[in-house]
Amino acid sequence: MTRSTRPQKQSQPMEPPNCEAPCPVHLDSFRQVQSAVLPPVKAQRMAELFSVLADPNRLRLLSALAQQELCLCDLAAAVKMSESAVSHQLRTLRAMRLVSYRKAGRNVYYGLADSHITYLYREVAEHLVEPEA
Repeated sequence: MTRSTRPQKQSQPMEPPNCEAPCPVHLDSFRQVQSAVLPPVKAQRMAELFSVLADPNRLRLLSALAQQELCLCDLAAAVKMSESAVSHQLRTLRAMRLVSYRKAGRNVYYGLADSHITYLYREVAEHLVEPEA
């Protein structure tokens, strides 16, 4: 028995609305925005940070560390990853200054680097549960 195959609809990205006709630059708007546009070097650094955050495993680690600081073994157990894999991801997160650590005797505890990282994580998490407009 053959099954008929329907062509699947491919979702087209929605085009952003454009002006109906070519328009001159609105100098007032241009002047207000121009100074706030990121310089290329800063834009590159931000892109690298967001690239690091684009990994689901790293986000899971950050979600655990947003609750409290944890040692490597507890963190690995919380996210159900091997200690080696967690250590590898933590190295990347530390290199981007997203995670810090402290030693207590023979143990090492990891936490979010500062309140900016906590705020960024919580704001994104909250944004994802907002209803669509």
